[in-house]
Amino acid sequence: MNFFEIIWRMLPSTFMIVSPILIAAIGGMICERSGVVNIAIEAQLLMAAFTGASTTSITGSPWAGLAAAMLAGVLVAALLGLLAIKYKVDQIIVGVVLNVLVIGLTTFLWRAWLQQDSSNLNNVTGLQFDSIGIPGLNRIPIIGPALFNQNIIIYIMYVAVFAVWFALFRTKWGLRTRAVGEHPKAADTVGIRVNAVRWFAVLLAGAIVGIGGASYTLMMGRVTGFDQEMTAGYGFIALAAVIFGKWHPIKAAMAGLLFGFALNLRIALPAIGGPAIPSQFLAALPYLVTLLAVAGLIGRSRAPAAVGQAYSVE
Repeated sequence: MNFFEIIWRMLPSTFMIVSPILIAAIGGMICERSGVVNIAIEAQLLMAAFTGASTTSITGSPWAGLAAAMLAGVLVAALLGLLAIKYKVDQIIVGVVLNVLVIGLTTFLWRAWLQQDSSNLNNVTGLQFDSIGIPGLNRIPIIGPALFNQNIIIYIMYVAVFAVWFALFRTKWGLRTRAVGEHPKAADTVGIRVNAVRWFAVLLAGAIVGIGGASYTLMMGRVTGFDQEMTAGYGFIALAAVIFGKWHPIKAAMAGLLFGFALNLRIALPAIGGPAIPSQFLAALPYLVTLLAVAGLIGRSRAPAAVGQAYSVE
């Protein structure tokens, strides 16, 4: 089996694995473009995965689970905004605290609540979003089955990348968001309400990351329910994709695909009869790539000038 055949056979599962990373990277990029560091992507993903699974199990509707997951992402983002924007707490510390808080909270609720009646409270079998083929497009050779025979969350991911690119670089909202992330004082002097713009960006980012969290539990073939710490650090990989992608939605999406492909190698290569590579190396590969990206060894990235800086109206 040659290299290109391996890649082709890995494509469908790669998009499934990459969805939380890529969607979360898009949300995190919006947040940071406005000047707010979002270390709490991991917390948003985990809370969304928990809420999406439990809501779907209780209501029997994956759409209700998706809406609840988005709301969970917004609630975690609201805590981030409250502490970072209103009370001007150090944004790095806020993100770390939120990650620890949500890990502890979801682990407690999983043990104390979901495991007590998992068949009714944490069982999404048969309720998840299944694949939907787009007529015509799913018949394109090679890429058609991989790209256009996916579930609704993957299609939302496609739309989100280009919608966010258009909104950031072709609309007044995008101009204002980038302005408050680069030079909030200058934006304030021309009448832009800096903190209001940041609040909206943080909450919008939370909703988008919530969709990524929902993909852990609401995509057919992934899992049967929520499990403790199931996000496994993907939120930090999404943050690395933002940095590697130089805070640009399309570039961040490409970086997310790279990390997702690295993650999929460990699972897919043995299954499709690829070359024998030590599993320990494959398991470490995506995190090694992430470290290299964050360390700036793969190109130089310049963050928005005012990211991490609280702003006070004088």
